Amino acid sequence: AGQGDGARCMKTAGVLLAAGASRRFGAADKLLAPLNGRPLISYAARALVAAKPDVLIAISRNADVDTMLAGFDIMKPPENDPKQSDSLRAGIARAQALGARRSIVVLGDMPFVTPGLIENVMSRSTATTPAAATDGQRRMPPACFPAACFADLLAQTGDRGAAAVLQALPQSALVTAEHGELLDIDTPDALASAQAQLA
Repeated sequence: AGQGDGARCMKTAGVLLAAGASRRFGAADKLLAPLNGRPLISYAARALVAAKPDVLIAISRNADVDTMLAGFDIMKPPENDPKQSDSLRAGIARAQALGARRSIVVLGDMPFVTPGLIENVMSRSTATTPAAATDGQRRMPPACFPAACFADLLAQTGDRGAAAVLQALPQSALVTAEHGELLDIDTPDALASAQAQLA
């Protein structure tokens, strides 16, 4: 039996973090910026839907972003200017309230994350150990957290979300992403680079 076999019967919540202030991007909400003719948020949202978690939760502060998230249970962050940990806590609290046994967390500004990567991270997690993606340097979402970690996540503060939890993971809990798959869009230059990658 593989490492994730015991996890397959767990109720899984897909949590899409889409409430960032996008300060480095400028005045506009980067999640609505067009990438190859589609809003940036649509890529991560579609990948998460395709990975088929049992429930879909999104944390969003923009009604225009909400319209891109059909099928998601949309939560508003508790703050007007949310840190990543505020959004993460809101998503995990909702997952817990819905009876999820684990949560797969995906960032809304990562257009090249694939359903396959999300599924691999989910299968790598166990009932006690989270799993995350890595590019060989960073440990980052997609990341899957069992319910045993929810209390830790609900105690996180600041703008690094679950970074402390991910840094403590053993190598066996990491899934190596394809080159460029973990690109996150923080600036107009990064968006232009993503557009060039698609072209």
